[in-house]
Amino acid sequence: MTEAEPKQQPMAAQAHRIRRMSGRDPYEEHRVATPLELLFDLTFVVAFGIAASEFAHMMAENHVGPGLLAFAFAWFAIGWAWINFTWFASAYDTDDWVYPLMTMLQMVGVIIVALGLPQMFASIEHGEHLDVSVLVAGYVVMRIALLCQWLRAATQDPEHRATCLTYAAWITITQIGWIGTIFLHTSMPVTFVIVALLILLETSGPPLAESRSSGTPWHVHHIAERYGLFAIIALGEGVVGTVASLSAVVGAEGWSFDAVFVAVAGTGLTFGMWWVYFMAPQADLLDAHRERSYWFGYFQLIVFGAIVATGAGLHTAAYYIEHQSELGSVETVLSVAVPVGLYIVSVYVLYLLLVRTVDPFHLLLLVLSGIVLAAAVWLAKAGISMANCLLVVTLAPMVTVAGYETLGHRRGAEAVARSLGDD
Repeated sequence: MTEAEPKQQPMAAQAHRIRRMSGRDPYEEHRVATPLELLFDLTFVVAFGIAASEFAHMMAENHVGPGLLAFAFAWFAIGWAWINFTWFASAYDTDDWVYPLMTMLQMVGVIIVALGLPQMFASIEHGEHLDVSVLVAGYVVMRIALLCQWLRAATQDPEHRATCLTYAAWITITQIGWIGTIFLHTSMPVTFVIVALLILLETSGPPLAESRSSGTPWHVHHIAERYGLFAIIALGEGVVGTVASLSAVVGAEGWSFDAVFVAVAGTGLTFGMWWVYFMAPQADLLDAHRERSYWFGYFQLIVFGAIVATGAGLHTAAYYIEHQSELGSVETVLSVAVPVGLYIVSVYVLYLLLVRTVDPFHLLLLVLSGIVLAAAVWLAKAGISMANCLLVVTLAPMVTVAGYETLGHRRGAEAVARSLGDD
């Protein structure tokens, strides 16, 4: 350092004093995810792991239908808890001492929800009445904290008071409905009709609330980053599934070509899915069309669900290798290929919902991806080892990667430019 250069002053420690919850600036520069938000997301690692493990267990026992139903319900419970927190935080994170305490209470609720998942899975598997008592208890804990936050925002942010009070009322009404499901002892079909109505009520709340006054001041780039980070956490379940499958191969056969194939397949699949997710400039598209935020926010529940289901499929492959599965080789390959296919399709549909342009080249890539997945299943039917078939499944997302890097990025840039120009 020369004498002409001023000495940099150390930053003073900041106290978390109470601040007015008047709403963040939706155009704040350099807005990024906070350490508290990242800590909150870690609680979902537990939920992902339990949901994937229970789903894999039910598939290995050939209870595929009940497993799909239970996983779908579990995934909505997990994803909706995250969405509730994330959009509120984007608009009203005050970073004072009250806010972290309310967040900690929500984290406790998420953990309770995760611990209630096995009970819920078991009730569906055995065909009894739906048992969501622990899961609902976790939501009650979360929503006590969230309700306090919305009421605080309604008090301290007069401009958005109507919106905040609508959120508070909506949370209260829907939570009373979920508490009522604890006492339901009707047949499963009747129960799930009621559950579907409650889910419809849940998802209709934000559009209704945001239509009041000017809506909440959420930050586009912050939201896009939060969803991207959540996708990475979900992809972590694919890594866990890969390790489980690899451990099963090594434990059963020692290090072999199958072990190498499983390692490459699981890691390559996770990496390919990560690459595909981050191709489109979601933040820029959402910034140009904020009215499409509901499609962006809600539809990604399918995207994330497919990611975690892929990890569950890799867990199922581990059961097959350990000879603890009632599924055959073809069904085991399908347990991975189907969620991978759903993931690829859902990413393209998400892009379509944001850009509102159908690209024939994308249709070609989807068809080629489908051919790759079908080839993996056909090879399994032909007697090729399951590990080799998983290696073929890995090529499905790579079709999109190769297409984007060679030609698709130019066509995508043109489509995005047209969409941004529609603003």
